[in-house]
Amino acid sequence: MTAGADEHLNALPDHDYWRVMRVSNLYRLVIAGVFVGSHVFLNNIPWWENYDSQLYAKLAIGYFIFSALAITLTRLRWPAFDLQRSFQAIADIAFIVALMHAAGGVASGLGLLLVVAIAAASLVSQGRWALFYAAIASIALLLEQSFQILNGSNISGDYSHSVMLSLSCFATAWLAHSFAVQTHQSEALASQRGVDLENLAQVNALITQEMQDGVLVVDKDFKLRHHNVQAEYLLALDQHTFETQALAECVPELVDLLRNWINERDDIEPTSIQLAKNERELRLRFMPVGSNRQQGAVIFIEDWSQLRAQSQQLKLAALGRLTAHIAHEIRNPLSAISHANQLLQEDETHDLASHRLLQIIADNVQRLDRIVKDVLELNRRDRTKQEIIVLEDFLQEFHDQFCQVERITPLGFRLEINPSPASSSVQILFDRRHLNQILWNLCRNGWHHSQQQAASLILSLHVQSDIHSLRLEIMDDGLGVPVEAQSHLFEPFFTTEATGTGLGLYIARELCEANGASLNYTPAETGGLFIIHLKKA
Repeated sequence: MTAGADEHLNALPDHDYWRVMRVSNLYRLVIAGVFVGSHVFLNNIPWWENYDSQLYAKLAIGYFIFSALAITLTRLRWPAFDLQRSFQAIADIAFIVALMHAAGGVASGLGLLLVVAIAAASLVSQGRWALFYAAIASIALLLEQSFQILNGSNISGDYSHSVMLSLSCFATAWLAHSFAVQTHQSEALASQRGVDLENLAQVNALITQEMQDGVLVVDKDFKLRHHNVQAEYLLALDQHTFETQALAECVPELVDLLRNWINERDDIEPTSIQLAKNERELRLRFMPVGSNRQQGAVIFIEDWSQLRAQSQQLKLAALGRLTAHIAHEIRNPLSAISHANQLLQEDETHDLASHRLLQIIADNVQRLDRIVKDVLELNRRDRTKQEIIVLEDFLQEFHDQFCQVERITPLGFRLEINPSPASSSVQILFDRRHLNQILWNLCRNGWHHSQQQAASLILSLHVQSDIHSLRLEIMDDGLGVPVEAQSHLFEPFFTTEATGTGLGLYIARELCEANGASLNYTPAETGGLFIIHLKKA
């Protein structure tokens, strides 16, 4: 036997060896019982020549006792497997040849049991000792036949029967050896294939779970066989919903789409299908599982609205770099215009109309400078220098500074801090300059659109102890944002004011997202309400 085959055999578990030996022990016990029964019930019938009744009885009982002892030792697994296997095989050969001698030699026909014993021993040993056992059986047969010839009790007087029986033992041993090798090679290969399939299934599960797209696997009966976590998220379904495994119960919107796809011709190129669900625009792609579409499908689900948002972000990033470069180029001539205009304004020889025109130039230069500053600030939104900020202290300092710079009375701009049940201060991780600019833009915009009376502008901090987030609210008592303009509120260069740049709210949201926060607008009963969601440090 080759070394490769030995490796396959050695790879089998120990309990498989012992299970085969237990079956062999049961067969041995049955045969020994047949020997004992034949002596008890057929002793008075002269059916064998040269039959030694006493010797046959002793050997049959001894063989039965040995069979029972072998069963006990196998159950105890003592001594070691290799030792038990060899001892039992040699004992089988010895008992059968001895019983054959007691029954009259080769002519008794009991020698055929040697073929069965060799086959059983070869299977128990997985073919490794098969030829050795066949050689021992052949030697025993030839010795027994020689004894019969020398004793003069053999009728035929030659070795033809013994030789044929020995050749049968070797043929059986070789066949058992070949069968054992092929069987255990197949078992080892199947075991390895099982491990490979299990590893492949784990890799596939890991890949599908980590995919950004949702994945649904549907069979020909429209039953759900597999899905990933992203599919649950995109379809807004929980795990218990998917346990039904029927696509019509899990995602009924997909049933008609899948049927239409199945009815299409296979030669048609797969196209994406749009599906609106839970305020998301989803794109679906159907791929056949087998050779045709009737065998099932794999459904890939993409969040098209998120892809479009990412594409928009890339376009805006490129636009930001371009406009920042243009802003740098504009600033130098703009500074020259502003300086020349100031010199002209200092000339007292101009009349009133000339001074009015110069003032218009100064106002528009100032407006252009503000747009340039906003564009440059937009390009720096990713350059954050986050630090730990004690929010209550920061808001109090901002409130005082804003009232002084914008010349607002503390009664008109009210600061409200709603502390959590825990008396500890609230800390956030944020860029201090960014947070100041965000609040300044929102508060100045809110005060500009408010009635500018007592409590027309309110900045409030809401802290909840059970979660790790908090929110800042900026509310005014103005007219609010028109409904038709709310969807465009945070778009760049969108403004409802004739003198506005349309970048203030867009920059505020961009700076919030750069620091891990979010900014949203919510219509209020009176005026507008901007909410900033922050995370505690």
